[in-house]
Amino acid sequence: MQTDTQRTRLRRPFIVAAVVSLLLSACKFPNSSESPASEKQAAPVPTVGIYEVIPQSVIISSELAGRTAAYLIAEVRPQVSGIIIERPFKEGGDVEAGQTLYQIDPSTYQASYDNALATLARDEAALTTTRLKAKRYAELVTVNAVSQEANDDVAAALKQAQATVAMDKAALESARIDLAHTRVSAPIGGRIGRSTVTQGALVTANQPAALATVRQLDPIYVDVTQSSAQLLRLKRVLSNGEVQPLDALSAKVGLTLEDGSQYGHTGTLEFSEVTVDESTGSVTLRALFPNPQGQLLPGMYVRARVQEGVREQAVLIPQQALNRDNQGKASVMILNADEQVEVRPVDILRAVGNQWLVNDGLRAGDRVIVDGLQKVRPGDRANAVLKTAGSPNGAASTN
Repeated sequence: MQTDTQRTRLRRPFIVAAVVSLLLSACKFPNSSESPASEKQAAPVPTVGIYEVIPQSVIISSELAGRTAAYLIAEVRPQVSGIIIERPFKEGGDVEAGQTLYQIDPSTYQASYDNALATLARDEAALTTTRLKAKRYAELVTVNAVSQEANDDVAAALKQAQATVAMDKAALESARIDLAHTRVSAPIGGRIGRSTVTQGALVTANQPAALATVRQLDPIYVDVTQSSAQLLRLKRVLSNGEVQPLDALSAKVGLTLEDGSQYGHTGTLEFSEVTVDESTGSVTLRALFPNPQGQLLPGMYVRARVQEGVREQAVLIPQQALNRDNQGKASVMILNADEQVEVRPVDILRAVGNQWLVNDGLRAGDRVIVDGLQKVRPGDRANAVLKTAGSPNGAASTN
C-alpha cells in the first residue's frame, strides 16, 4: 500500500509538464492588443528659430590701429639771455596763450631801453634846430643873402638829422622788443609739461634746449595706418558700384581705447597721406577728435573705425547661423517654402557687429535657421519660430 509521500512524488512530473505546455501556448498565441506595430507613433516635428533676410543699407568701415598726436605743439625758448627770477606756472597744468611762464631779469634791458629813448629825444631836438635853419636859408638864398653852397650844406645837414632820428627810433624799438622778451609767455594755450630750468638758472637767447613744451590737446589728432592693399580694394569696390562713397563731411570715425572701452566722442577724417611708406607699405590717415575732458593724451595706442562707404541692399545674418566645413566653405541652413530644411552655400565678406555681411547666396525673404540647428538635418520638416538677430552697430568692420 502506497503512502501519501510516494503518491506526491509520482504526480510531480505530470504537473511540471502541464505548466510548460501552458507557457508554450501563451508564447504561441500573443494578445493582438500588445503588438509593437500598433504602438508605433509618428515622431514630432521639431521647432527651429529662423531669421528672415531683409536687405538694408550698411556703412562699410575699417578698424585701423594708430596713435594720438597733439593738435598743436610749441617749444618754449628764451629770445634774450639772462637770469630767471620767476616761474609762475604749475608743471602739468593748463596755460592760456600769452600767459607768463618765465620772467628773466629785465634790469639790463630796461637800461638799454631808457638809453635809446634819451638818444632819440636828443636827436629829435637837434633835428628841430636844423629844420628851422634850413627853412631860413632857403628864404635867404632867393635874395642872395647867403651863398648857394651854404644853403646846400644846411639842406644836407637836415637830411642827416632826419636819418639819425630814424635810426634812434629803430634802436628804441629793438630795445623795447628785448625788454618785452624778458617776459617769456605761452605761444599757444594748452597743457604744459615739466620745466627744464628753475628760478635762478641762466638762459641764453635761442638756446637749443627748450624751457618747457606746451601741447594743445582739445581737439586732438589720431593718426592711423591703412595698408595699400586695403586702399586698393576699397577703390575697386567704389569704382564698380558695390559700395557708395560717403560725403567727406559725413565720414565719421569711432575710437576704441587701450582698455577696450569706447571713446565717447566721434571724430572726423581730416586727410589721407598722398604717398605709401616704403618700409611698411601703408598709408597714414589723420582724424580729428574733440577732447574736452583731456581723456586722450599724445602717444596713446587706439583703434579707429573709419567709415569708407555705404553698401545698399546689404544682406546680414546672425553669426550663429553660419557653418563651415573642413575646407572652410561657409553655408547656412534655411527653411524653404515646403517647410523643409535645406543647405545653402554663402559667400561672407566681413563682420558687422554680431552679424555677417553676405556677398552672395541669400536673397530677400530667405528664412535662415539660427536656433535648433542640432535638431534637424537637410530634408527634414520643421516648424518655424521668428527670431531677431539684434541690432548691428551700423558699420561693417575689417580687422
